[in-house]
Amino acid sequence: MGRWGPDVLGDGFTARTVELLPDEDGPVVATVVRYRPEDDPEGPPPTPPRYVMLHLHGWNDYFHQRELARRCAADGAAFYALDLRRYGRSLRPGQLRGYVQSLSTYDEDIHAARDLIRADHPELGDVVLMGHSTGGLTAALWAHRHPGALRALVLNAPWLELQGSWILRTLGQPVIERLARYQPTAALPLKDLGFYSRILAGRAADTHGDDALPELSPEELTDPAHTGWPIEPAWRTSPSAPIRPGWLAAVLAGHSQVAAGLDITCPVLVLVSDKSLFGPRWTEQMRTADTVIDAELTARRAPGLGPLVTVARVRDAVHDVLLSPAAVREGAYRELSRWLRAYAAA
Repeated sequence: MGRWGPDVLGDGFTARTVELLPDEDGPVVATVVRYRPEDDPEGPPPTPPRYVMLHLHGWNDYFHQRELARRCAADGAAFYALDLRRYGRSLRPGQLRGYVQSLSTYDEDIHAARDLIRADHPELGDVVLMGHSTGGLTAALWAHRHPGALRALVLNAPWLELQGSWILRTLGQPVIERLARYQPTAALPLKDLGFYSRILAGRAADTHGDDALPELSPEELTDPAHTGWPIEPAWRTSPSAPIRPGWLAAVLAGHSQVAAGLDITCPVLVLVSDKSLFGPRWTEQMRTADTVIDAELTARRAPGLGPLVTVARVRDAVHDVLLSPAAVREGAYRELSRWLRAYAAA
């Protein structure tokens, strides 16, 4: 609390816990993770940073992407990530995992992270904010509420619309809002089939036995997309934590804002898969698609975020585009690097 110390990600990574204002359920904290390539034996050669990037994770998640930090640092970023209140490093015993009743609650978390970043890099100015999934929705709404506060915004498979389009959201929202008013923390009977967790665990560790697994190439044997990404199971659970009406109402309210159109004044990049695949049974094709959000709806919503939006459809990408197999994410990193050179590092 209040100082930088060693992080679970190891060499090059430090973390600092920030005490936030107590809410109706008691004390809460946020945790900022900082990456310094000069302290990482596996990192890129240290160079003076040209801009700052702050990463926001999604639902049932936390920051664990060493490769992302290293790639962004190699491209000139001073890289930071934020574990929001009640997630990952910031989750405390007895708290409802990830629970808030408004996505604007995270303003305090983001502002606390910006204060630490400015103390480290007063010369670099505004940050590039990067958000994944629900973190992408949170980042987009924050950018809309704070015009002129960002150098650029990167959204990695942002959750901009409920599966099934605005019709399902419109029909379901009144019911969810009613539940949120009277039973905000009740667990909704929504089953997590675990397909995305199975994707992140990799094919090499897949012991389900219901599909014939292809033999892995030498390159695949060293690719964490196939061998399994190193994830702390207490911070990214499978099945995921229960969905609660108060939280879902907050997300649907954000979707409504996106549907009405936002006015994000900085350049925006949206990375999203070229397809989604949903179903009640596992298939190996799910390893080449987004199994969490509707990629088509996301791509259609993206131009309404602001006047300068770039949409990059990444072929065969999974939900976190930058956790896809090596060849896929390499293409995504090329798009990200090229875009950042144009809009952030200039």
